[in-house]
Amino acid sequence: MTFLCSIAARRVKIIRPDGGAFGFMWRGGVQGLVSGDVRLPVCYNRTHSRGQHTEATPSAEVDVKRLDGEDTGIVEVVMRRHKARNALGHVFISQMREIITSLSCDTASRVVIFRSMVPGVFCAGADLKERAAMNNISADSFVHRLRTLMTDIASMPMPTIAAMDGAALGGGLELALACDLRTAAYSAQMGLIETTRGLLPGAGGSQRLPRLVGISLAKELIFTGRRVGGQAALGLGLVNQATEQNQTGDAAYTEALSLAREILPQAPVAIRLAKEAMDRGIEVEMTKAMAIERLCYSMVIPTRDRQEGMAAFLEKRKPNYTGE
Repeated sequence: MTFLCSIAARRVKIIRPDGGAFGFMWRGGVQGLVSGDVRLPVCYNRTHSRGQHTEATPSAEVDVKRLDGEDTGIVEVVMRRHKARNALGHVFISQMREIITSLSCDTASRVVIFRSMVPGVFCAGADLKERAAMNNISADSFVHRLRTLMTDIASMPMPTIAAMDGAALGGGLELALACDLRTAAYSAQMGLIETTRGLLPGAGGSQRLPRLVGISLAKELIFTGRRVGGQAALGLGLVNQATEQNQTGDAAYTEALSLAREILPQAPVAIRLAKEAMDRGIEVEMTKAMAIERLCYSMVIPTRDRQEGMAAFLEKRKPNYTGE
């Protein structure tokens, strides 16, 4: 099958012989990819959210920390609901969604690390005390809200890393599964344990776990409600890296930061479009996936970063990417 690619008036459209098309509109930044009647959101506006705090506020259950110096561009989403072990309650979810929405349209944020400041815990899952007070309709609405949050995290345009230095159970593991990469301490316990509570994973876990580790293994883990440690999780392909816990209790975070530092020097627009190509392509058959790749590649061609990458190669120096 052949494709025609036209670029004019800030519009790119790839036309298939069957009349279908992939395309995007450019309005001061890539707003989204379009395939038929499906819009593929990619927020690349060159805006920087200056209102985000970088230090914890007294009432914050979730906060943002922007690293500086050579680590400028790495952002941490910090969970600090100490009394409830980072349980996913109403306030926690609201604060997290606000942060995710803001970061998703901030090109200054190149890599995002999700970490916990609660010792021994990444996220303990849903707040069962809050859930116990809900009727059936309220419970369904709450889980839908939680599922939407995980989808928002998975849709963030930049690479995301979950650093699990402690327990990630139920919704806590679903949060980690919504990230692109995961690191864990050997001592961290993780599992989709909902079946032990008369439930099933409802915030994306029943869909993301099979895509990550395979359908048969995912069924085994979900049917049994089994918990696995960081080392076992590495062998299962559940995490990208695992390591012995250190004395300060942040070994997984240290690994995540090391990964982020490897990603940081690379061309940010290329990384975001590579993520888009993989995330969208894996959901469709190969012909459509290749068209998505071609579309994403066509969007990299006119960037200054591509020109800088070529120039740096020819001049035998390190490239200086600006995200333009």
